[in-house]
Amino acid sequence: MARIFEHAHDFRINNLQVHNGHHLESSLNKLEARIAPGAIHDSAERCDAPKCHPDTRVAVQDDLYSWILERDREPELPKKITWVTGPAGTGKTAVMGSLAGRCSEGGVLLATFFFASWSGSIGRRRKTAFVPTIAHQLAHCREDLKKAISNAIDKSPNIFEKNIHVQMEALVLAPLREVALQTNAAQLRGAIIIDGVDECEAEQYHDTTSGLKTKPVPARENDQDQLAILQVLQTASSDPSFPFRILIASRPERVFREFFTPDGTSASFVHKIDLHQDYNAEADITLFLEAHFNRIRRRYNLPASWPPSRAIQALVRNASGQFVYAATVIRFLELGHREPPEVLLKAVLMMKARTNSNPFELLDLLYSHILASSPDPPLSIMWIRCIDLFNDGSRSPSSFVSEINLLLQTDPESSEAEHLLGNLHSLIQISAHGDQVETRYHIYHKSLLDFLCDRDRCGDLHIKIGIVTEFVWDRFIRACTRCCDPQFSYSHNFRKLVTFIPREVDSEGVIRSNATAPPATSVDWWVLSVIEHEGPSARGALWEMFRNVHYQVRVEL
Repeated sequence: MARIFEHAHDFRINNLQVHNGHHLESSLNKLEARIAPGAIHDSAERCDAPKCHPDTRVAVQDDLYSWILERDREPELPKKITWVTGPAGTGKTAVMGSLAGRCSEGGVLLATFFFASWSGSIGRRRKTAFVPTIAHQLAHCREDLKKAISNAIDKSPNIFEKNIHVQMEALVLAPLREVALQTNAAQLRGAIIIDGVDECEAEQYHDTTSGLKTKPVPARENDQDQLAILQVLQTASSDPSFPFRILIASRPERVFREFFTPDGTSASFVHKIDLHQDYNAEADITLFLEAHFNRIRRRYNLPASWPPSRAIQALVRNASGQFVYAATVIRFLELGHREPPEVLLKAVLMMKARTNSNPFELLDLLYSHILASSPDPPLSIMWIRCIDLFNDGSRSPSSFVSEINLLLQTDPESSEAEHLLGNLHSLIQISAHGDQVETRYHIYHKSLLDFLCDRDRCGDLHIKIGIVTEFVWDRFIRACTRCCDPQFSYSHNFRKLVTFIPREVDSEGVIRSNATAPPATSVDWWVLSVIEHEGPSARGALWEMFRNVHYQVRVEL
């Protein structure tokens, strides 16, 4: 730089800024390491995510898109948040996914985050990666914003260890203020779309250092972290430097109702859209069913008169605005059985609701009918509950289909999984046998788990969580015993899964229920495996488990 000013005189330099490109990329690499890439709308993980069928949900998408583009009619009290809600199965995620694509094509999409309780990525199930993922997407919108966010990371190297309120201030709001002060900067505008906040699970901050006299820390509830996300978004939207529109989609659970509609009416900072009440979905469901019946008719060479219009009308009435009902019926006809579609459709149409008190009754009847097609419904349901347990484990590694099958099957060489789940492909996505080493089970819709976990809805199909836990514990003991036997050879990933099981089930509850204890050699193998897989952190994990199991004994040391 000295040679640039050689022999120069009588000049003055104001506000000289020298940017090191390598340093900029280093800061952004730190940010990228903290994001949840699968939560972004066009990620590979969301390749099979639901989208609105062509020509359906047009009205609600148009309304939301117009709201994103329009200027506030009340600049003194702008409403920068819209809450999109509705019961399970009304198509919230499909609407948000399709809207994200439309906004992206229109150049008005700033950032997205799709929470998913079923995801193998913990980043999509927790709030830890939420703000970094939003900030990372904003950094790629404009060069000046990228520099401001990079500088924020340099100023606070430990920002990723802070709570989400501090992160939002440092990584989003402060950079936006910095950019807003630049007189030549173009005005920022666009949307941030966040879906499935009701599926965010709570972070658990366990104290593993105290002695046996200290009671274990109570588990934090999911709604605590869900509320924290809502609060940080409200804080952001109320900042004058924050120019974006925020769309939040969730079920109408209590924490959301109390936050957005504290007195039964929308709060002053939010617009509310109820997909079930504000929009008539019957025409859209009719279009969806007609399009898929056309495909089924061509595939099976069925007459043009099938199905009769009255059958489609009956299905639309049965759906009661729930797209999940229509989608499950179609998957049932296409994937579920060896019987022809005409027979299966007739069976669906014969299901009749007995009361009006349960809005999900016909969906529940459909789920019950499909589950009954398994050769062993109780054991099939047990498998589904176990799959959900591992998919939703707070600390366990992501489990592939082959590993879960190996754990749950009575005989490692058997085809028990196909035997039990083969007729249930309309409820749970199961990859081909050759792909099961690198793929995961995927339950199509959370409403199935809601059904199975509610005794009032599923009746005799209900299995208490304690019974599920004991089933997993029995499989865990068997797996540990076999892992000690040299005649059995298991993969590294399977052995790693086994080491996590005691911390994913209620170990204390299992011990109190007088469940079978593992042999001493198995315990030795398990402890050594935990140390092998976790290294120095294993000490805290083992101590935590020991304390939880023995706390009731109240041993005086």
